[in-house]
Amino acid sequence: MSKKILIVDDDPRNIFALKLTLKARGYSMETSAMAKDAIHLLENDPEINVVLMDMMMPEMDGYEAIKIIRQNPSISHIPIIAVTAQAMEEDRQKCLDAGAQDYVKKPIDVDVLIKAIEKLS
Repeated sequence: MSKKILIVDDDPRNIFALKLTLKARGYSMETSAMAKDAIHLLENDPEINVVLMDMMMPEMDGYEAIKIIRQNPSISHIPIIAVTAQAMEEDRQKCLDAGAQDYVKKPIDVDVLIKAIEKLS
């Protein structure tokens, strides 16, 4: 069974690159440019196995979105990988403290990302 990934990122270039990379490896996916819409997608698509959450977005950032997801019993179990350009150790810990299971820094190393997805899903 193919894993279904939700990519949440406000930059269409990042979404495009991730979709190409993941589709070539057999994943199916949904995308959202806004965290609020991503939460709605999660609530309505039980086939999503993993979320790739950009942490720096307008309106609602990834930290707030993850906290909301973790408080919702119907979707709180879905693994989330934080994706951010913030590469300091304290940034990694901040993502994990918010409720992400893993952290991948930008620019994304595809091998690291695939290992993280496979580990969590």
